[in-house]
Amino acid sequence: MTNSINEIDKSEVIFIIGSNTTENHPVIGSRIRRAIKQNGAKLIVADPRNIDIANDAEVFMQIKPGTNIALLNSMMNVIIEEKLYDKEYVDTKTEDFEKLVETVSNYSAKVGAKICGVDAEDIKRASKLYAKANVASLFYAMGITQHTSGTYNVMAIANLAMLCGNVGKEGGGVNPLRGQNNVQGACDMGALPNVYPGYQKVVLPEVKEKFEKAWNTKLDNKVGLSIPKILDKAISGDLKMLYIFGENPMVSDPDTKHIEKALKNLEFIVSQDIFLNETGELADVVLPAACFAEKEGTFTNTERRVQRVRKAVEAPGKAKPDWVILSELMSKLGYDCSYNSASNIFDEMASLTPSYAGISYKRLENNQGLQWPCPSEDHPGTKYLHKDKFARGLGIFKPSEYITADELPDEEFPLIMTTGRILYQYHTMTMSGRVEGLNKQAPESYIEISSKTAKILRVINGEMVRVTSRRGTIETRVKVTEIVEEGVVFMPFHYANGANVITNPATDPLSGISEVKVCAVKIEKIA
Repeated sequence: MTNSINEIDKSEVIFIIGSNTTENHPVIGSRIRRAIKQNGAKLIVADPRNIDIANDAEVFMQIKPGTNIALLNSMMNVIIEEKLYDKEYVDTKTEDFEKLVETVSNYSAKVGAKICGVDAEDIKRASKLYAKANVASLFYAMGITQHTSGTYNVMAIANLAMLCGNVGKEGGGVNPLRGQNNVQGACDMGALPNVYPGYQKVVLPEVKEKFEKAWNTKLDNKVGLSIPKILDKAISGDLKMLYIFGENPMVSDPDTKHIEKALKNLEFIVSQDIFLNETGELADVVLPAACFAEKEGTFTNTERRVQRVRKAVEAPGKAKPDWVILSELMSKLGYDCSYNSASNIFDEMASLTPSYAGISYKRLENNQGLQWPCPSEDHPGTKYLHKDKFARGLGIFKPSEYITADELPDEEFPLIMTTGRILYQYHTMTMSGRVEGLNKQAPESYIEISSKTAKILRVINGEMVRVTSRRGTIETRVKVTEIVEEGVVFMPFHYANGANVITNPATDPLSGISEVKVCAVKIEKIA
């Protein structure tokens, strides 16, 4: 997030797109509702489903899955045409505005409405509401990113925020909501194929040299592979071994048959996790890891806040903290590993990572955490980014034409399926699936369909049906609801042998993320 959770209270207008906030990020969802009720904030929501928080919205646009760019371009068209954008901000803090004007000129509210399946007047209302606010914040999640156009979706959001002068402003910003408690921290620490900690690029000679000196070893300067490409390499036989920890791709990744084929083609798999999961069942070696309450460390949350985690209980059996397991493994492989504590590792990381340089366990001991960038020990942390100017100097507009989803409905597969999370289960259920109360609330997979779609298919609520895509077939239970529109269906992805058996593994060419939010399916009665 460019801004902080507390700043929601200062937002006059809040725009949520591609996020079922109250179910997937309930703490932030409650803050947004508080801002509406106590501070009079106005809410705009755009989502393929009539999610719960849409009930609080001044404007709700139930867009077709995969049409985010068309909507955002249309909103910018209205704002520019009616001269509602922040001209001084655009003139002094941004560049390539002319390119944006040229691109969005083709996306009137009428054009956007036709593509997105919404009312043109709603697009106009939302545009004016967002643009006229003194400060407006924008929140999104994987409903924006998990598309073949995911990178351009994010760029379109940034374009809209800059157009109205909402980046570098308290209470505003572009705020991606992370799906798990330390996703931000994992990315910060270099758990990405192209960077070291702090997003320092592996291809830069000076970065490579710095880490070689610190670690006393030679490093490769080649960019690594994204998860989809790793699995493709496994299938082709070019990849022989995979070390998986804290992940369960047999449930979380699209096209499960493809994932299974890839994993079974490997010569050796290590699974490191707190419980044995579906992926661990295929592993040659399983390493039991300690959970968050059984180890020392830090988490960095969605607002860039680094927080201490303290050991509360002993780990059971032979379970060890991840850093201990990895350190012991490095030592056995011949690398002189001298780490003796989580604090020791953090100090090394901070010494090599400018944005964390001023953070230490000592500073984190008696506070609510520090937000990076925090470049020195006397720095208080950064509440919101780009306050005086953008990190690159000028914010650059990166306009994009609307790009259709990789897979659209046709005669054989007439329905659009989208996927997501629900309140009562968590990710692949490695943890939540063991909780009796949660399983009573959400015991099994289901597919949401509208009453009109149910009538066409001649199925009733609770009936078991067969759902098929180009990847495979599953059986699940129908949930008839008006949350989705005719022709659109939704499945939660948490369940094994569920949604991701049939989702589309097509990827965004820039980010490598899979398009699990849109695929074409058919539903059949089980005779």
